Amino acid sequence: MTQPIRSAGIIGGGAWGTALALVCVRAGLDTTLWAREGEVLADIRAGRGNTRFLPGIDLDPGLKVTGDLADLAPLDMILNVTPAQFLRVSLTALQPHVRPGQPMLLCAKGVEQSSLSLMTQVLDQALPQASPAVLSGPSFAREVALGLPTAVTLACPDIDLGEQLARA
Repeated sequence: MTQPIRSAGIIGGGAWGTALALVCVRAGLDTTLWAREGEVLADIRAGRGNTRFLPGIDLDPGLKVTGDLADLAPLDMILNVTPAQFLRVSLTALQPHVRPGQPMLLCAKGVEQSSLSLMTQVLDQALPQASPAVLSGPSFAREVALGLPTAVTLACPDIDLGEQLARA
C-alpha cells in the first residue's frame, strides 16, 4: 500500500469495536463502524452512544455507522473485531467487497471451534486477497474508549504496511 491510510472500517459494534472506532476517529481517520444490531445503529445515529455495549462513553459525532458491509469496501483499512466464532461468517460476507491488498486487521483472539483454525488461518482461507495484520492487547475497551494509556501489539508480515498501520 503506497497511499497513506486516511480511512478505516470497523466490523463489530461491540465494546472493543466501538473503542477502536473511537481511536481511529481521534487519529483523524474517516471512520465507519459496522454493527449488526439494529439498536446499536439506532443509538449511535441518535447521538446516544453505544448504550448496549459501551454505556456512558460519548462517541465522536464524526463516527459513521452502517449495517451494510459494502460501505466498508472503499476504506483504506478494515479492522475485524467480531468474536472468533463469527470471524469466518463476517469475512465471507465481506469477501465480494474486498479489493486485492486491502489491509485487514484481526482484533479478536481465539481458535475457530469447528475447524481448530487460528484467526489468521481463517482470514487466509476466507479472504486470501487481503493483506493480513493482527492487533492484540492486553487492553480493556472502556479504558481505550476513555483515552487512558494502554499498550497493544500490531503484527504484520509486510513490514512497510505494518509501519503504515501503526502510524495510522
